Amino acid sequence: MSKILTEVLKANEGYASSFTKGDLALPPARGFAILTCMDARLDPAKYAGLSEGDAHVTRNAGGRASDDAIRSLVISHKLLGTQEFFVIHHTDCGMQLFSNDIMSDLLTSSLDTASVDASGWHDHGKTPGSSDGKYINWLTFRNNELSVLEDVNRIRNHTLVPNYIPIYGFIYDVKTGKLVEVPEAIQAGRPA
Repeated sequence: MSKILTEVLKANEGYASSFTKGDLALPPARGFAILTCMDARLDPAKYAGLSEGDAHVTRNAGGRASDDAIRSLVISHKLLGTQEFFVIHHTDCGMQLFSNDIMSDLLTSSLDTASVDASGWHDHGKTPGSSDGKYINWLTFRNNELSVLEDVNRIRNHTLVPNYIPIYGFIYDVKTGKLVEVPEAIQAGRPA
């Protein structure tokens, strides 16, 4: 058993031993959903003031409005009653450090973890790679505000998202902990 697995299971034992939230309702109590990045520096419960059962939080690389993220938001609204969506990207996002071509080239070389330095990304892997990465849109971006606006627009214009749901766009600042509004995204996400 790995050290990490042991630590996680031990932590869960402690959590479960005093667990008192087994009666929470399935729908989120505060009626909203957040789409945000998987970055370990982000704690949506803390930056949005959430407790268990308050809101749905969907996380992926970059907090992007992928098909799967939109699937989660649609389920959140249609079956569980959420009435507002937040798209929250963040400063210093790793998705700004590479492109689709860089990612697919690295994966073609090997499936092992790559490294980056001032001269760019490098693959030192010993395992075989795969060209399948060329067929994936990794949803990278260069401009944080523009990526938030693109994602709010993608959700707003999706045929399965009702036009009366407000969609808010923010950037979480990893240095200050503040949510910074993206005005163009807030405008685009207004309900009809």
